[in-house]
Amino acid sequence: MTKILRTERLVKRFGGLVATDHASLSVRAGELHALIGPNGAGKTTLIHQLSGALAPTSGSIHFDGREVTAVPIHARVHLGLVRSYQITSVFKRLSVLDNLALAVQARDGSSLRFWRPARAERARYEAAAAVAARVGLDPHLGRIAGALSHGEQRQLEVGLALALNPKLLLLDEPMAGMGPDESERMVALLQSLRGEVTMLLVEHDMDAVFRLADRISTLVFGKVIATGTPDQIRENPDVKRAYLGDELEEAAV
Repeated sequence: MTKILRTERLVKRFGGLVATDHASLSVRAGELHALIGPNGAGKTTLIHQLSGALAPTSGSIHFDGREVTAVPIHARVHLGLVRSYQITSVFKRLSVLDNLALAVQARDGSSLRFWRPARAERARYEAAAAVAARVGLDPHLGRIAGALSHGEQRQLEVGLALALNPKLLLLDEPMAGMGPDESERMVALLQSLRGEVTMLLVEHDMDAVFRLADRISTLVFGKVIATGTPDQIRENPDVKRAYLGDELEEAAV
């Protein structure tokens, strides 16, 4: 299968600390690929490098057939490499519809500072309403974003990213802080997006990871120690020893 994203020996150092250590990872077009590992393994640092928020110390990042190691965030978004919170989370004083209209406006190349003229442009608001329906927020179009529940705000963040027409969506712990019902709605949303957009998911909820992922990579001390199907990762002795054994034991309690 075509690899839409790959990293080659990606290193990020902060002084004497090595956060990613020659990390090589590939994501296939169309899959939901999960990245797991213990706290401090370097997962968020890796996502920062993929999105362009951090420059690697060495190594390379390739996306959709071109090297993007030195490409800035906004240009990666234009290429289709989008992180779920790149529109500065949500604009809490604006409605759900206006939030999504801003993202559509940004996708079309207009400055986010000039959101008022977009109100007169029916096509943008129709596109925004369609995204709201896609993430399950169509009953809340007129609600102020800050009045949404935590789970609904996370749904909106996913909607903001989807409004940018991503080829690859980077999701950094989308279920963090959610209760069981909210987590279940997010799992259902991500399942519904399978086949529409390629996703790289960082998540600590192992039940959700093993339900969602086509493939899983495990990062430990900045190194990718294993990549495989959920069954392969579940049975991998190195992964069990380094991380997954404790997580599965906690999930069983």
